Amino acid sequence: MRTGSRLLVAAAAAVLTTALSTGGASADPAVPVAQDIVGVGAGTTQGLMNQLALDYDAQLAARSDTTSPRLYSWDSTGTSTILTKAGATPIARPHGAWAGAKALGSYSSATVDFARVDRGPLVGDQPALDFVVLAKDAVTWAAQVGGNAPEALSPAQLKAIYQCDVTTWNQIDPSKPATAIKPFLPFAGSGTRVDFLKAIGNPTLSPCVQDGPEENQGTDSRLNDPDVVFPYSVGDYVGQTVGGHGTATDGPGGLSLRGVALGPTNTAVPPVVNGIINTALANSAFGRVVYNTFRDAEFTAGDAHGNALRAIFGRSGWICTDATAKADIKSHGFLVTPACGAYLQG
Repeated sequence: MRTGSRLLVAAAAAVLTTALSTGGASADPAVPVAQDIVGVGAGTTQGLMNQLALDYDAQLAARSDTTSPRLYSWDSTGTSTILTKAGATPIARPHGAWAGAKALGSYSSATVDFARVDRGPLVGDQPALDFVVLAKDAVTWAAQVGGNAPEALSPAQLKAIYQCDVTTWNQIDPSKPATAIKPFLPFAGSGTRVDFLKAIGNPTLSPCVQDGPEENQGTDSRLNDPDVVFPYSVGDYVGQTVGGHGTATDGPGGLSLRGVALGPTNTAVPPVVNGIINTALANSAFGRVVYNTFRDAEFTAGDAHGNALRAIFGRSGWICTDATAKADIKSHGFLVTPACGAYLQG
């Protein structure tokens, strides 16, 4: 999340210039006011939502609009507690998609208005949530540059690795060394974890699998190993690398994305083509939609709050129609979709 100015056009322009010159918006601002639209949740789309919030607020300021609610998006990690809005009680920072969605059921709009969720509705989610489409993404796996992993694995091979049925690289390819494969998963509650495991057939996880790293952060020292296998959002990776939004702590580190061998001939599908998500992967079982999630009673309401939510996130809202917003989505590695603003009820 980033700071911004409600009253001064010049201050808003200065914030925007600073953010763009440093590759993106910074985290955790001065406290938003009670009417502002505030989100929490998944790390996969936090950089994108920070930039969208920055640009949305800047265009309000440029129009001398001092009354419309501003948009803010708290990061998935940072201080253990956050004061999301003026007048709210401090809460434990929601860490990831699951915690973000849960916060919508635990608190009212006096504390949080939406959650970033990088997976679809699941059993166990809070009831009566609307999953509003933001963009298209895909998941794949990553491994160390120069390590022992091949350039592509099939879903069956990945499932066998995460079930610990295949434990050394020479079982995949006899020309590879007989070193132990080290499968990792992001922390429990990660949407990228959920979608990757679903795409490879929901393996029964076995003791060789380690978890805990932040999603899409190859900079974690545990992943600095030639035998690591780690799920990754293709969109987030493209944003970190091609889009230039990676940092020393939020980037691929020594990892590179690897392909998935699909179809009856196990044809290797690279995750990125010409600097964007490969549509062949995005249209496969490894493709997914990333969402912002709302309480249905609020997103569909005819009052000022509901109107403000739809004016930002709805089918005719700013994110889905504005050229700057679409450029932000592309710059952060995701695919613009005509379904933007449509919603599923969880």
